[in-house]
Amino acid sequence: MKCASLFAVVGLASLVQTLLVGAQQPAAAAQALKGTLQLGNFSVSLTVKDLAKSRAFYEALGFEEAGGEAKQGWIVLQNGECKLGLFQGMFERNMLTFNPGWNSAKETLPEFTDVRELQEILEGRGLTPTPRADPLSTGPAYFTLTDPDGNPVLFDQHVPMSGTESEPAKR
Repeated sequence: MKCASLFAVVGLASLVQTLLVGAQQPAAAAQALKGTLQLGNFSVSLTVKDLAKSRAFYEALGFEEAGGEAKQGWIVLQNGECKLGLFQGMFERNMLTFNPGWNSAKETLPEFTDVRELQEILEGRGLTPTPRADPLSTGPAYFTLTDPDGNPVLFDQHVPMSGTESEPAKR
């Protein structure tokens, strides 16, 4: 199953327009589309009722464990470049997750758009993060947006801002 198919299956297709355009007027929307944002590693995070049953289902689709802690109620599965997080009892809704600063192998990128910079850009495009990342921090940070259909979009940076000495978060 390709990531695009999984993306459609969970019903989050309207996110792309929301992230690129935001809640803007048509003239401002054209301006916003001039540059793309480096959002980092991408995964779909699913809220599941039974972690073992969900894991078995996605493993039957060809996904393999790539991380997480089943004893803590979460695992990350991977099929090629497509990542899927399964979370039991942690979130109310399915969500899209971007990890600024990471590639698909969870390796820190030499250059990336910091989560605080992404937050500032997206706020400039009319989007409202809740909660917000502390703009004065330099370590790992996150913020969340909600798309027009109520789907949460998490921007979760596990590594410090480029050029700082902070330790990466252990997740």
